[in-house]
Amino acid sequence: MKSYYITTPIYYVNDVPHIGHAYTTLACDVLARFKRLDGFDVFFLTGTDEHGQKVEKSAIAAGMSPKEFTDKVSANFRALGATMGYSNDDFIRTTEDRHIRSSQAIWQAMAARKTPLGRDNIYLGKYDGWYAVRDEAYYDESELVTGPDGKKRAPSGAEVEWVEEPSYFFRLSDWGDWLLAFYKSNPDAVGPATRLNEVRSFVEQGLHDLSISRTTFGWGVKVPGDEKHVMYVWLDALTNYITAAGYPDVEGEKFRRFWPADLHMVGKDIVRFHTVYWPAFLAAAGIATPKRVFAHGWWTNEGQKISKSLGNVIDPVKLVEKYGLDPVRYFLLREVSFGQDGDFSNSAMVRRMNTDLANDLGNLAQRVLSFVAKNAGGEVPQHGALADADRALLGAAGDLLVTIRAELDQQAFHKALEATFAVVAEANRYVDAQAPWTLRKTDPARMATVLYVLMETIRLIGFALQPFMPTTIGRLLDLLAVGADARSFSHWDWALKPGTKLPAPSGLFPRFVEDAPAAKG
Repeated sequence: MKSYYITTPIYYVNDVPHIGHAYTTLACDVLARFKRLDGFDVFFLTGTDEHGQKVEKSAIAAGMSPKEFTDKVSANFRALGATMGYSNDDFIRTTEDRHIRSSQAIWQAMAARKTPLGRDNIYLGKYDGWYAVRDEAYYDESELVTGPDGKKRAPSGAEVEWVEEPSYFFRLSDWGDWLLAFYKSNPDAVGPATRLNEVRSFVEQGLHDLSISRTTFGWGVKVPGDEKHVMYVWLDALTNYITAAGYPDVEGEKFRRFWPADLHMVGKDIVRFHTVYWPAFLAAAGIATPKRVFAHGWWTNEGQKISKSLGNVIDPVKLVEKYGLDPVRYFLLREVSFGQDGDFSNSAMVRRMNTDLANDLGNLAQRVLSFVAKNAGGEVPQHGALADADRALLGAAGDLLVTIRAELDQQAFHKALEATFAVVAEANRYVDAQAPWTLRKTDPARMATVLYVLMETIRLIGFALQPFMPTTIGRLLDLLAVGADARSFSHWDWALKPGTKLPAPSGLFPRFVEDAPAAKG
């Protein structure tokens, strides 16, 4: 069986879970579900990043130890996963013993090897420069901007502070040519193409050595052999991907099966860490690099940039409470070209629910299955010879798997859904053109064939949509009497068996009607 390893970034435990977290992990969940249905042995990882100065400060402010604080806050991300229906195989926390061992092992592996220029990868020095605690990132003077308060800030808007302390450095400056050669020989290693161009440009400008330890606080993984230092949080955090695969046991079955990872899915704000620092760290340690990193865009809210100060952070839990899980899952991956920025609006959400889901897909299934219940004995009809129109519709539905497979391998979730709903639209046109309600009186045998073609088309549409809306589409396949053991893509070419009894039809996607405001006095 082919293997497939997909990861989200581990989420910074100091954050409040928001739509960006939900979006990244949802995309991974859909791809993981698709690959499982397509016969892959999937390993899907998410988790929380729990070290660093910012976490330590937050814990102190909350009157808690860092471990107590992270134990409490990490649970919020587990809860988000349950709410969104994620199917992750592992949830890693960077405070776990397995991860501390792995982080110290990669440090030692990097320290034991030389750079492409024959120098030590790690050396002890002194760091003096600008650091943003909120971003847990170092910035050059040239990268800083002046905020409205006149203070220097990171490009993200985070406040920066001048830091001077002893530090171990990673000799990133020696890895520039290697990285450029890596991008050239692996053009799919970074997606979309705009992000690859951005990363390549950054490297071409010249790389500086990277401070990878801190001494002014203690909440982190201890540097092996020098416990006055803790590891830079990003070196620690990125290492989670190999920890979960079993590192440092590189001869273990899990590591050999799943590493290198097939896909790291990240937000565009952390693409540099994943496509410059991470491959350099891995290469320095003698470990294979992930096959692909894909960076998606950001959401705005009703046209406004999302920020805590504006009070317009989108809570995915509240979205699910209001609209339902599967409609939210569908909207997030259908509304925006994945990889680009997009805008969330309640009106767009309702439009997708009522047009795509209720009117198009829901109505197609409801009217076909209700008609079968009333006019075909409530069982899969017996079909006769197929007409050109029948073959055209079944061909369009049958081609979906190849199309969706190709689109998802490029992380084009929106295109996969567009292709599927194009078949939904074609099926609705077919219903109107074939008019089975008329055939019931004039040609019952032809009516049965038309109904069979429609049911088989709906089955294939359902198969295609399982990863996106697993609960509701599971109910749809129940209505078609497709057993739970016959829903993988190995059953794609199987056909519904005439004479199979069907359950009573029921609605799948009710129209959404906004509650009317309460009447005043």
